Amino acid sequence: MKRSVKLLKFLFWSLLTVASGILLVSASAYLYLSPSLPSVESLRDAKLQTPLRVYSQDNLLIAEFGEKRRSPIQFEDAPIHLIKAFMAAEDDRFYYHPGVDIMGLMRAAVQLVSTGSIQSGGSTITMQVAKNFFLSHERVFSRKFNEILLALQIEQQLSKDEIFELYLNKIYLGNRSYGVEAAAQVYYGKAIDELNLAQIAMIAGLPKAPSRYNPINDPKRALIRRDWILGRMKDLGYVTHEEYTDAVNQPVTARYHGAKIELEAPYIAEMVRQQMVEQYGPDAYTEGFQVYTTVSSELQEAANLSIAHGLMAYNERHGYQGPVTNLFDNIPEEGWQQRINKTPSPGILLPAMVTRVGEEDVEIGLKNGNSAKISWENLSWAKPFLTVNSAGRSPETPADVVKIGDQIWVRVTEDGSYRLAQEPQAQAALVSMHPENGAILALVGGYNFYDSMYNRATQAIRQAGSSFKPFVYAAAIANGMTAATIVNDAPIVFDDANLEDSWRPNNDNMKFNGPMRLREGLYRSRNLVSIRVLRQMGISKTVNYLKQLGFKEESLSRDLSLSLGNVSMTPLELASGYAVLANGGFRIEPWLIQRIETTDELIFAANAAIACNETCIASLNQDTMEMQGEDESPYFSDPELEEMLIQEDTSLTEPDDQPVIAKSVMSPQVNYIMNDILNDVIWKGTGRRARELKRQDIAGKTGTTNDSKDAWFVGFNPDVLTAVWVGMDDFSTLGRWEYGANAALPIWIDYMHTALDGKPEHKTAQPEGVITLKISPETGKLALPGDPNAIFEIFLQENAPQQYSDEGLPPLGEMDLEFSPEDLF
Repeated sequence: MKRSVKLLKFLFWSLLTVASGILLVSASAYLYLSPSLPSVESLRDAKLQTPLRVYSQDNLLIAEFGEKRRSPIQFEDAPIHLIKAFMAAEDDRFYYHPGVDIMGLMRAAVQLVSTGSIQSGGSTITMQVAKNFFLSHERVFSRKFNEILLALQIEQQLSKDEIFELYLNKIYLGNRSYGVEAAAQVYYGKAIDELNLAQIAMIAGLPKAPSRYNPINDPKRALIRRDWILGRMKDLGYVTHEEYTDAVNQPVTARYHGAKIELEAPYIAEMVRQQMVEQYGPDAYTEGFQVYTTVSSELQEAANLSIAHGLMAYNERHGYQGPVTNLFDNIPEEGWQQRINKTPSPGILLPAMVTRVGEEDVEIGLKNGNSAKISWENLSWAKPFLTVNSAGRSPETPADVVKIGDQIWVRVTEDGSYRLAQEPQAQAALVSMHPENGAILALVGGYNFYDSMYNRATQAIRQAGSSFKPFVYAAAIANGMTAATIVNDAPIVFDDANLEDSWRPNNDNMKFNGPMRLREGLYRSRNLVSIRVLRQMGISKTVNYLKQLGFKEESLSRDLSLSLGNVSMTPLELASGYAVLANGGFRIEPWLIQRIETTDELIFAANAAIACNETCIASLNQDTMEMQGEDESPYFSDPELEEMLIQEDTSLTEPDDQPVIAKSVMSPQVNYIMNDILNDVIWKGTGRRARELKRQDIAGKTGTTNDSKDAWFVGFNPDVLTAVWVGMDDFSTLGRWEYGANAALPIWIDYMHTALDGKPEHKTAQPEGVITLKISPETGKLALPGDPNAIFEIFLQENAPQQYSDEGLPPLGEMDLEFSPEDLF
């Protein structure tokens, strides 16, 4: 009996000593490690690394940037089966333990003693949160002890649901997905609440080993893991036997889903990315910024198609350059289909192979073993390309165009048929904006962003050609000339000692029409009229006026070539200039970012300057209005005026809802007259193709540069302004017969069909200070009573003609035909 008592005492004191030792060691470890432990309170404000996402104005996803894909969810939004699946897989006693599972730790300790390493953790969900937020993933004892200490602290300061939410959003689940919502999108292309039980169990099996149990990389091993979790859920009473049976019989349906892009606008996305990185640095990719742009998804899609169709039409005008290759030359026939399957599709083009050539059609093979036919109607355009200025004879049969084994490009037409096509040789850009405030509605920087990220809409500095002429004419009307001023369209020679030869400018058709009104000179785009208008105005006075409109002085040539558009700028810059014409005379800046949000905060809201005339200003609250400039007479040319112009702060700052009024830089009277003349471009001049839109409220101007290196059309109504450029990246010619009217204008028309659809006509009212008079079209003076040829013309009241047309002009031979450089300034 005494021996038993002694034994019990020995065991008691031994256990007490061991316990005291463990307590002493634990206390020592705690005192040693606790000062270096992070604050658990920081978890409440933890910022999960979430990618930058870019959206259209109607909330369609344009792009996602960032190394980690993550979409945080709230715990209350998580499906109950998801919670139970993770508990079954990782920690079924989560809601009962204090953050540490003693049995799991003992199992890990035995593995450490017996094998020298920890084969499977004893980590609870709380310990995994501690590790994922604060600690390294190194499998050493000190890290495990830190996990325990942090887990205990976390449990003291956060609720169980808060801990579980952090876990669901932080855990890595393979394929760059962090958190369960991102994993659902990556593996199934769905939101987490749309997954079935089998899919949820598959995701719950990933934390243990995201690569080993990945259903894409190793579906067999992933299936075993999934079914084990489903079995655990059944054993724990989380699911019924029927639910379990149904789930384990589900096949593996996971496959990789990239970011679900809803709107193809890569040039827009890159513009936003650059601006965000400039403003926020590397944090732009991780802070979960959601950037909502001004882009309309409907108009962006229309812009994409218009550019593609316009470049395809250009290709067809210049002939077929042959197949990509003939597959007989380098690939066995059994490898043809694989070659087509692996060929990416640039833009609207689809890869195809010719499998049969008939007398009236061609049979083709498409991706994934599909087949189709190309009718003769969709082949007959393919004259052989010779040079940019010439093509061969028209083909007579399909065999003249293709042969079996040709790898070709095709596109789908509006009626669903396939048409032979080829990758564009030319490039194009389109910018569309709201002229009232400069909001970009659509932008395309080239045919295929993934082939060339070069954004021609914002980076290509090209000569504007005749599309710049309206600004020279506006300067003339603002300084005393009128739409009825007679200007001679006749040859002119300039002698300059600095040139080897005299400068002999010409019209594009090499013809001259003699005296004509200034209005006609612009809508018919007569070069010699433009030169004489600028000469009469004076270059310095014109340049000062152009600077007032917002054009950079360094881009403006100080010679008479300015009148012909010898001015280089990007399509976006030219569109910005045209906004002054479209919005009533106000200088605005183009902008793209409407607002920036995070999950719970509005970071930035745009407050762009708006074009606002006197009626508009009267309707605004004068107490909250922020005027840009106070010049009461902004309509005259002044060398000092540039210092007074608006310098808009384009940085992304905090929201400000105070209205901002744009600076008026062109009088409403001059603006009205210019709009009326540019409307004639559509109805009488070089823009006649646009009459198919059947609208009286549109205006614009074509432009073509020397040797047809650039083709332009910029047109607008008060609601939508769109600029289109077509050209070659290497500045070579588009071809002898390519002009703004047939290369750029059809793209503009195609786009504006959509942009103006459903919008009522919006004509600007004639302002005070503009009068309408009957004049003689031959003299520009007041028409005599009863003159059958008299026409109506509009004038600034102070510049209206006072004399009647009772005498003619001097004969053409007596008009000046030759000038020296000294006469030009």
